[in-house]
Amino acid sequence: MVDQLPNLGREKVMLETLGLESMDDLFSDIPESVRMNDELPLPVPQTEEEIIADARRLLGANVALGDRVSFLGAGLNRNYVPASVFQLVTRGEFLTSYTPYQPEVSQGMLQAMWEFQTLISELVGLEVSNLSVYDASTAAAEALTCSIRIHNKKATQKDTVYISELVPPARVSVIENYSQGGGVVIKTIKHNEDGTLNLESLAEAAGSCGVYVEQPNPLGILDGGLSEVKEIIGQNTAFIVGVSPVSLGLVEAPGNYGADIVVGEGQSLGSPITYGGPLYGIFACSKNYLRQMPGRIVGKSIDVDGNEAFCLTLSTREQHIRRHRATSNICTNETLIALMGAMHMSLLGPEGLKLLAQRNMAACQLAKEKIVKIPGISLPHESGYHYNEFAIELPGSASDCLEYLDSRGVIGGLDLSNWYPDKTNWMLVSVSDQTTSNDIEMLCARISIWCESVTKGVKA
Repeated sequence: MVDQLPNLGREKVMLETLGLESMDDLFSDIPESVRMNDELPLPVPQTEEEIIADARRLLGANVALGDRVSFLGAGLNRNYVPASVFQLVTRGEFLTSYTPYQPEVSQGMLQAMWEFQTLISELVGLEVSNLSVYDASTAAAEALTCSIRIHNKKATQKDTVYISELVPPARVSVIENYSQGGGVVIKTIKHNEDGTLNLESLAEAAGSCGVYVEQPNPLGILDGGLSEVKEIIGQNTAFIVGVSPVSLGLVEAPGNYGADIVVGEGQSLGSPITYGGPLYGIFACSKNYLRQMPGRIVGKSIDVDGNEAFCLTLSTREQHIRRHRATSNICTNETLIALMGAMHMSLLGPEGLKLLAQRNMAACQLAKEKIVKIPGISLPHESGYHYNEFAIELPGSASDCLEYLDSRGVIGGLDLSNWYPDKTNWMLVSVSDQTTSNDIEMLCARISIWCESVTKGVKA
């Protein structure tokens, strides 16, 4: 009946059904200060050519990341993705596929997913991997809630998890969002002055449900003390490690030093930054966590004719099982991007991955050696081992330095006061396989000029 009324009549009927008198009543919860009461500032109708011209003008205001020297990372790094990855992933069999509910017509897609899981499992040293989650932050949050489901009955610190105090605020926010409403208590583990994990503080986490740390940590430090974590926290507390997957071409797989769950951001394998996304989060675990892990798993079996066959083996989403028994509300995951990661890993192979990790490590080492020679610059963790990034302490405000660098055509690092408010003079410098020695020389030259101006009290 409503469909047969004029527009105004429909609006009146709907408002009356809701017990409201006007559209203003419908939006009364929106504060007056943020309401828009004017007409939308839309241009007059345009032809197709005019729209394209406008779009090109707007896009022309952007600066492509590859067009400027950049040392901004903090979780996402410039990387080279082979052209063959894009060529393969745009095949219709991959690009148009979604959840392969019908295995009899989706064998190729399912096999590609299974290969991704296998590659991730081998990379991190654990038996099981799922088909990815949204990103590193959701992976960390899912791992912590998974640890509660597994360990809460035997935990002496019930509903409690511990995370490194260095975990960036954005990731902490996601973890808190996933935990709210469930009575989860989140506590932090301290770090030493050299940036490594404080093992005395870690001892407080024994008896909790889970512990989350990162390797390398958010300041780029590779922490050898993580090999002692599992022994300190015990078997009834999940040891969760966040990783940079490319680093595992050189760094020991977490599963080999006691990690129960490994998570991380897969972007460095298969996916360019592309303005912050799309991303994919990796999630792998030991068999003890299999039934409570989020997402989906593809399994390989034998069909009635004795041939290899692939199918969705485990799907603990609320779309597949009763809602109250679902392990997560993860729905649309990043399967296509994860497959790009699988393609990239397959093209690299073990030796290629090792070489890629060495390129990242070498760029980081060269940048450290050059920057520390600049008068006025110090490295808070100079004695540590770093991968991809490291913190520097400037003689003045990091935000001022970054503004100067930007004016000279260099995208600097991250002002660490965004993460740690008291570190106003600290900047996180990030490199990748795309960082050249010329890039590093340019950064050092610009920072050197800025430091000299600060020392003399003049504007650079």
